Amino acid sequence: MTKNALIILADGFEEIEGITPIDILRRAGITVTVAGLGKQEINSARSVKILTDKVLDETDAYYDALILPGGGLGAENLAASPLVAQIIKKMFTDKKLITAICASPAGVLAPTGVLDGKSATGYPGDEHLFGKSTHVKSAAVVTDGNVITSQGPGTAAEYSFAIVEYLAGKNIGDKVKKAMLF
Repeated sequence: MTKNALIILADGFEEIEGITPIDILRRAGITVTVAGLGKQEINSARSVKILTDKVLDETDAYYDALILPGGGLGAENLAASPLVAQIIKKMFTDKKLITAICASPAGVLAPTGVLDGKSATGYPGDEHLFGKSTHVKSAAVVTDGNVITSQGPGTAAEYSFAIVEYLAGKNIGDKVKKAMLF
């Protein structure tokens, strides 16, 4: 059965952290829906315009995974959305995969409570934003149960492969890595 993932892009998202998971997951045969927060055309941190598949408000399908890129402003915009918080909590309750990178683990996930009692990582320097109940690690990628977190742009490929392995297995992850010369 093909797995599917929802990635939410908000104005100010970090390009590498948004596009890399889309690319790598699609190479692995995972269906990826790209949803724009509040609109379909999203402006990245460096003014690259991305036309998403749909607006987040129009997304009603059931997903196996949620992917939240960082970028300071992008993470702030995600964190300010009650709909994003609702989706995170629902998917976490349903034991679906929740992932975030860079500023989003501390800025978007932690306030929802999904990191309480879990190990996580994020952008170096953001450790104080996680709250006392998160076990903050300095690793590039941390998987704890159904939550995967990562540090930033330089760890986006490793993060994406961790998502692929969680959803499709190590064999598929290894095949995609080999084909990409990773």
